[in-house]
Amino acid sequence: MYRTGDLGRYLPDGNIEYLGRNDDQVKIRGFRIELGEIEARLAKHPAVHEAVVMAREDVPGETRLVAYFTPASIGVVPDSGTLRAYLQGLLPDYMLPAAYMQLDALPLTPNGKLDRKALPVPDSSAYALRVYEAPVGEVETRLAALWADLLKVERVGRHDHFFELGGHSLLAVSLIERMRQANLEADVRVLFGQPTLAQVAASVGTAQRVEVPQAKIPTLNRKRRI
Repeated sequence: MYRTGDLGRYLPDGNIEYLGRNDDQVKIRGFRIELGEIEARLAKHPAVHEAVVMAREDVPGETRLVAYFTPASIGVVPDSGTLRAYLQGLLPDYMLPAAYMQLDALPLTPNGKLDRKALPVPDSSAYALRVYEAPVGEVETRLAALWADLLKVERVGRHDHFFELGGHSLLAVSLIERMRQANLEADVRVLFGQPTLAQVAASVGTAQRVEVPQAKIPTLNRKRRI
C-alpha cells in the first residue's frame, strides 16, 4: 500500500471524505492540529468557495490560526462571526481559527500552487467584532485597553467577546494577571462563563480571595538526658 499523506475518513455510506494533507499538522498550546481538516470543514460552508488555514506568529510567542477564504458568490459574503459559529458545531475550541479573512482569490506561485507566504496579515475586520458600543465607566475603559493590548486589536467595545477576538485559555490567564496588577480583581471563571467586556467589568471587585492559613510546626517537648 502506498502512503500518499492524504487524510480521510469513511462515511456511513461507504464513501471516503477527504480531510486534507497529513503534512499540514501544527502544534499550538500543546494541541496537534490538522490544518487540512479545518480547511475541509470550512470549505463545506455554502457561502465559501475555497478555504486555507495557516498558523501565524505575527506577534512573537503568540501563534494563532487564521482562515482565508474566497466567497462562493460575490453578493453573499459571510462574516467572521458566522463562520466561527459554523465551525463551533464541527470542531473543538482549540481548532477554531482566531481570524477569518476574505480574499477575492487565493495567491498562487508561478507554478500554480498556493503561495502561503503571500497570504496577508489579518486586519481587525477578520475578527468576530460585534456592533461597536463604547465602554462605559472607568472599569470598562481600563479593561478595554487591557484587552486591546493583549489581543492586538484596534479597539474593544463593551459587547465584544474575549474568545471571538482571538482569546484562548493562556491569554485568559495572562489577562487576569494583568487585571490584578491594575487592581482590577476578577475570577478567571467569570471570563469563561461571561466573556464580554461588560460582563467581566461587572464582576470586577466581586472575586473572593482564598486565604491559605500558614501551617504551624508542632513543638515537641523532649526531656534532655543527662
